[in-house]
Amino acid sequence: MSAAKALPLDARERADLCDLLAELGPDAPTLCEGWTTLDLAAHLVLREHFSRWTEAKMTVAKAEGLPALIARLRTGAPLVPWRIPGLRALLNGTEYLIHHEDVRRPNGLGPRTGRPDLDAMAWKAIRLAGWRAARELRPGGLELRTPEGDTRRFGPAGGIVLTGRPVELLLYLSGRREAAEVERTAA
Repeated sequence: MSAAKALPLDARERADLCDLLAELGPDAPTLCEGWTTLDLAAHLVLREHFSRWTEAKMTVAKAEGLPALIARLRTGAPLVPWRIPGLRALLNGTEYLIHHEDVRRPNGLGPRTGRPDLDAMAWKAIRLAGWRAARELRPGGLELRTPEGDTRRFGPAGGIVLTGRPVELLLYLSGRREAAEVERTAA
């Protein structure tokens, strides 16, 4: 087993994202409106230090350059709260998964397929936090369906149905609607 595969899933996502950021350089586009890969790397480094960072601090962080930000990001998150066992996989894994796709999609790298580990992580995040997305869709509810037949409903029946792989559903629910490969229908 390679060293990368021995890491927890969230750490593998972080490492893979760092590799992709290094490969693409600081000026590559992302799905985050107005942000380049440099902006996204600065966001990830600052978010891990659990502070309220202003645009000025983003500017200071970006001045370090992408290689320095990637090096900081590779070291992992501070102990609290990002490394607390129950929170680590959910908070970090979901954040890295979404931002990894934020970098992949606009740079000609389509969805990652054949990754049941990513789909399982995304489905768990959806189960735990999907109700927040359903609030935006009131008065109707939201039903999520996977190609394998798994379903999850938030709110009353008869609202919107989204069908797609869990990673795609997570992207849709996190505001990446144009990039997500999701079918939207009425119930």
